[in-house]
Amino acid sequence: MSNFSSTAARVHANPSHRSTSGSSQRNAFTLVELLVVIAIIGVLVGLLLPAVQAAREAARRMSCQNNLHQMGIALHNYHGIFNQLPSGWLADDIDHHEPGWGWAAAITPQIESGNIYNTIQFGLAIEEDENQQARESSIPSYICPSDPLETLFFIAEAHGDGHGHEHDHSAALDDDDDDDDHDDEHESGHNVDDGDEFLFKIAKSNYAGVFGTFDIHDDMYHGDGLFYGNSRHRFRDVLDGLSQTVMVGERNSRLGGSIWQGYIPEANAAAARIVGAADHTPNSDVGHFEDFSSYHAAGAQFVLSDGSVRMLSQFIDLKVYHALVTRANYEVIEADSF
Repeated sequence: MSNFSSTAARVHANPSHRSTSGSSQRNAFTLVELLVVIAIIGVLVGLLLPAVQAAREAARRMSCQNNLHQMGIALHNYHGIFNQLPSGWLADDIDHHEPGWGWAAAITPQIESGNIYNTIQFGLAIEEDENQQARESSIPSYICPSDPLETLFFIAEAHGDGHGHEHDHSAALDDDDDDDDHDDEHESGHNVDDGDEFLFKIAKSNYAGVFGTFDIHDDMYHGDGLFYGNSRHRFRDVLDGLSQTVMVGERNSRLGGSIWQGYIPEANAAAARIVGAADHTPNSDVGHFEDFSSYHAAGAQFVLSDGSVRMLSQFIDLKVYHALVTRANYEVIEADSF
């Protein structure tokens, strides 16, 4: 009798098992409550994700802006040393356009890439074996972080007269590719033709010197901008004003890769890979390879001759755009027009 009473007292004094079981049942989520929580999380993600993406693109755009600012400083430093801007590209033999090294290669010491400058054999053409290391060297200041093309790509051989009016078919190079096994599709989405031949791997750039207002291949050695074949302009030649004349602008890889090295005669779209024309506004739907363009919304960024950086809208008036590109047409541009 005493044992039974003792056991009953212990059970009565310690009802934790029963209360815990009841409590756990009361705290569990129902299916409806779980679905509501999931829906709320989905809404929050939907609201926050665009904001995160916008913040990331703003950071990439700022990095690109800084690249152009550094190029502006480098070009001013180069001018201070040599009393002129670098040539769009150098051609001792204008029939063959060689050796071809361009304005971006010339300022590599000023852009903090002196180690790459020291590997360049400027007396030899870009395509020579002695310049393989240099032409495959990627320079961070010449890459816009918004552009998805791999830093190394295969450059396509020219078709026809080699002036590059044909559609570009360069192929992006993945890290595990080699010269004989490249992607069948360009990173920007343009298919590579089976019959295309490729010259070699080369490092990309997302920036082109300003050639002028007309088609580059109409007269590659007489642009009305600051950079063309064997150009040697001084800032005093910029009669339209340094703050109203652009030097370098963005070029995305949607239609093929641009390069920093210079002019390669055998390459498709050869001159347009290092200099650009303003025959269409930035990010134009026409989409010519030689146009200025970017992956940023609303336009493309440029560095002006005074070193400042501006975003030029894709809706800019074409006359104003041409006035900004030319160096000595005596145009007067209102500050609020661009």
